[in-house]
Amino acid sequence: MPPIRHQGLTRKQMLLRGLLVLVLSACTAELTHALEYTGTQVLACTVFAMTVLSTLVFWEFRLAVGFLGIAALFASDVLTLDRFVESCELPIVLFLMGMMITVGVLKELGFFSWIIQIVVGMRQMTGLAFTIIVMVLSALLACAVDEVTSIVFVCALVFQVCDTLRVPATPFLIMAVMATNIGSAGTMVGNPVGLLISHRAGFTFEDFLVWAFPIMVACLITATGVLLVWFRKEIRELSERLEERRKHKLDLGPLVRVPYGRGLAIFVVTVGAIALHHRLETFLGLEQNTLLMTAPLAIAGALMVWRHERAKHYVEEEVDWWELVFFMVLFAKAGALEHTGVASRIAEDFATAFHGSPTLLLPVILAVSAVGSAFVDNVVFVAAFVPVVRELQSTPLWWALLFGACLGGNVTMIGSAANIIAAGVLEKRHRRSIDFLLWLKVGVVVGLTTGIVAWAGLALTSKHMPPRPLHPHDGWGAWPDGHKEVHE
Repeated sequence: MPPIRHQGLTRKQMLLRGLLVLVLSACTAELTHALEYTGTQVLACTVFAMTVLSTLVFWEFRLAVGFLGIAALFASDVLTLDRFVESCELPIVLFLMGMMITVGVLKELGFFSWIIQIVVGMRQMTGLAFTIIVMVLSALLACAVDEVTSIVFVCALVFQVCDTLRVPATPFLIMAVMATNIGSAGTMVGNPVGLLISHRAGFTFEDFLVWAFPIMVACLITATGVLLVWFRKEIRELSERLEERRKHKLDLGPLVRVPYGRGLAIFVVTVGAIALHHRLETFLGLEQNTLLMTAPLAIAGALMVWRHERAKHYVEEEVDWWELVFFMVLFAKAGALEHTGVASRIAEDFATAFHGSPTLLLPVILAVSAVGSAFVDNVVFVAAFVPVVRELQSTPLWWALLFGACLGGNVTMIGSAANIIAAGVLEKRHRRSIDFLLWLKVGVVVGLTTGIVAWAGLALTSKHMPPRPLHPHDGWGAWPDGHKEVHE
């Protein structure tokens, strides 16, 4: 997702970067004008392009640029207050808020530490077994909570084992991160991209389990095979160090008994409520995805009552307000592309170029979103593409957008939030940075192979996917009369 943070820039560097953003934004305006876009369409495209460019070169100032862009859209009447509220995806923001509070409570209760202790305490561990466990654990944790929480705790596990055995942690961090990014496509809660797509396409948690999770598993198996071969020397060295330690009857670290009952119960209830939301909504006669969005809030509220002395801490410290507000501004700008008709025009161009065939569009959307997400915040990229995919009206293309955005994050070291966090933790702990080219080499191989697997999986299952009725604004209801989804 986010690129590397640029800290300590000189005034000259700041000026040059700002000038680059302005020049490229001006080029966007000139190009859209040459293509005979309307004035409001040109402005919407230019503001969105400026946001994307600013997130790439001025990550720390992305929210400031977002506010300025929204102000420009309001001032020019491209965006109204009603359209802003309609487009800023408040249900997604509320869902993420509830999940962040719940994860904060789980951390305090030691739930994730308990999982780490289970792995560290395993007997007869080998380098191969440890690598597979790390990758599977990374993917499943990303599915159950989110990619950021997953990588934070898996990094702690990797450092505990690698530091104890005095082997380089970098290869195992790379493998953990890549598994995390792949796993984040398995459910709607693994990545904000999944939430956005599920919201706009009307997908349920069960839809993800049926259509996305199996393909995610196939991609994970593929990536595991590639990485086991790529880092075979490092894995062999880890096995040798483990064998030496066993000969001296030494553990991988101090084993601490962590009370896990309450944390496990909260985790099961949270995941269960999200997983069963569609069946409960059907049983209670509620609108689709109502319980999906309210379950995390209800659980978070109950936890804040139970641990009322820490409630303010959860809201102030565990909720990433900076990210949530940025998402709202970003979604509103993407909504401006939709309201002004830019998305419809791009969709028409795609349909014309590929004869409106989802079969031909499938690899195109997958590849474009993967390449874009390798270098630009994948939420930014997907937010721009969601209106286009909705106009194309083909269910498989939603999944292509999801997998492209998640798998593309493995290509570069700046491809996702998990990548940045792992690289930052390594630099802070060992004063060592990951070589960009090293990551790029293995990232391209893993991204390409898993992308092909995802393409094959979507091509095989696309004919069995039911068409999704979409609401023209929020994705929950149905299209107006006379507007039907075309599905091949």
